[in-house]
Amino acid sequence: MKQLLITEIPQLKLCNRGKVRDIYEIGDNLLIIASDRISAFDVVLSDGIPYKGMVLTGLSEFWFTYTSDIVENHLITTQIDRMNNSAVSQFSDILQGRSMLVKKVKVFPVECVVRGYLAGSGWKEYQKTQAICGVKLPAGLNESDKLPEPIFTPSTKATTGHDENIPFSKVVDQIGKKYAEELREKSMKVYLKSSNYAREKGIIICDTKFEWGVTADNKTILIDEALTPDSSRFWPLEDYQPGKPQHSYDKQFIRDYLEGIRWNKEPPPPALPPEIIQKTSEKYLSAYKALTGKRLI
Repeated sequence: MKQLLITEIPQLKLCNRGKVRDIYEIGDNLLIIASDRISAFDVVLSDGIPYKGMVLTGLSEFWFTYTSDIVENHLITTQIDRMNNSAVSQFSDILQGRSMLVKKVKVFPVECVVRGYLAGSGWKEYQKTQAICGVKLPAGLNESDKLPEPIFTPSTKATTGHDENIPFSKVVDQIGKKYAEELREKSMKVYLKSSNYAREKGIIICDTKFEWGVTADNKTILIDEALTPDSSRFWPLEDYQPGKPQHSYDKQFIRDYLEGIRWNKEPPPPALPPEIIQKTSEKYLSAYKALTGKRLI
């Protein structure tokens, strides 16, 4: 299975090469290319996941369109021929299906996490404090339980190392009360609309992470990716059983494998076995089909 791990477009200015995305500047806009790189515990693994970048781009486009009636977003187009750029057209064979032309914005320095269920770092924090990011929760909850209502649990936006959960008050300190409340409100609205839709399609969105930015004319819009297996925990509804970890469509499968071999979560990462790579690719493709009703390949 073919993978794209890195891009080189000499005619364009490379702004950033992140854990998964390569971002180039095109005039007043940005070209975001989703590679097949995958990270776990904030470390980029040496192996890629076939078709992963296409799933991330396709699902982001789907959700940006689906939620555009309640929040604006940064997407201009995913179609190479509509980007009107010769350099991009030259590499259309590798870029089509994994590229987004988007508006350039000022990015808020906070990860906007919404949780509808108790899992991951939230479950670990709850066991210690009966709260997540300062949000008190009822006693006696079990792993993977549905929360009484979704909660907003922001985290730091680390460029290196690990993101850290922070209380809402710290978001207020960082960006001001007006913007903090706006990000919380908009993040909750997008999660609620999207999770209700996903449930109808047989997928529980346990939690998800949003990023937001401000445009030149001072509008707060949804940016980066939206509700993908990289930024969310997707659980099959038919297999859901509270009280234990869940089967997932997302990269939790890889995290579980790496935990199982007792990796210390520091570079260099271990190589992934072929069967883990293939199974992860199948999970990403299955999530795409379940949510969009279309086959990617």
